[in-house]
Amino acid sequence: MFIIDAPVEETIELENNIYLLKVFAPEITSIIKPGQFLNVRVSDRMHPLLRRPFSACDVIGDHLYLMFNILGQGTNILAHKPKGSTIDVLGPLGKGFNLNGDYDTAVIVAGGLGSAPFPYFTRALADKKEILSFIGGRTHHDVITYGMKNIKIATDNGSNGFNGNVVQLLKKDLETLKSKRTKFFACGPTPMLRALRTFCIENDFDCEASTECAMACGFGICQGCPIESVHQKEKYLLVCKDGPVFNIKDVII
Repeated sequence: MFIIDAPVEETIELENNIYLLKVFAPEITSIIKPGQFLNVRVSDRMHPLLRRPFSACDVIGDHLYLMFNILGQGTNILAHKPKGSTIDVLGPLGKGFNLNGDYDTAVIVAGGLGSAPFPYFTRALADKKEILSFIGGRTHHDVITYGMKNIKIATDNGSNGFNGNVVQLLKKDLETLKSKRTKFFACGPTPMLRALRTFCIENDFDCEASTECAMACGFGICQGCPIESVHQKEKYLLVCKDGPVFNIKDVII
């Protein structure tokens, strides 16, 4: 784990208020794994005070990419960081996806900004496994496909792809998915993860999910990001330290 001042090299607006920030961070890119995250201090001023957690969206050489939308003052500052300025980055943090295992096909399930960790995931796995990407959003404006491959889209209002949510799209393709040796990897809104958890349990699919939670420290000291475990030995786990990636059957989402 490092704390570095990472120089900003580029800020790209992908579309519809979605930004991609490119920073130079060789200390982090050399060790970070898909699904891990960074805790970023967006300003050297007292406000905003707390760091913001961001998935490692992509890693190319010594460059780290963060994907986000503008929701408040912190992300607005980040979106307008000039080239040559720096951001204070703490990471890599948490446990990422386990890419190993006895499966041939990785099934990505992402909703909205839940697509953020999967460009790096796709890059890391593309030469080893077949990848199928199921991407959902409320409308076509909420569908983010940057860095993905073999994409199927679902929108709640039918404005792009399948008319319905992404788990309903999975059900439509259930027989095809069952015919393959699959492992699911997911990130997205809590309602999507809850529905996916039920789907995977009912159909005996192995699934790892990247969960979200408000957090402060990012490494387990503040105890501020609990998630309920299904195991009695450890009733609560911490999203930042024990996750953010969990086997979807091991936690109550």
